[in-house]
Amino acid sequence: QVQLVESGGGLVQPGGSLRLSCAASRTDFGKYTTGWYRQAPGKRRELVATITSGGSTNYLDSVKGRFTISRDNTKNSVVLQMNSLKPEDTAVYYCYLMAFREYWGQGTQVTVSS
Repeated sequence: QVQLVESGGGLVQPGGSLRLSCAASRTDFGKYTTGWYRQAPGKRRELVATITSGGSTNYLDSVKGRFTISRDNTKNSVVLQMNSLKPEDTAVYYCYLMAFREYWGQGTQVTVSS
């Protein structure tokens, strides 16, 4: 069983920044693709950003240039740096790990509002 624990969500004004972190309990974390999804009220869960074991990244078009995903395999962690936040970024953000099956964190709320 793999546990993913997210932190860093909260309330921020438009244009502000937040940094989401996710720590995985799996020690071979570095071998697998990981990333972040989000789900806004009344909407389907959508991919925000992923990063492969080799460091290749993929982003949702609407966050390109504003969000940056990175990983630290020595700490079994993945970070999502979110800048220039917009109200439409408001959602619950979930950490994700694909290690033979999907693993999900419990989610962290991000609210962008003035």
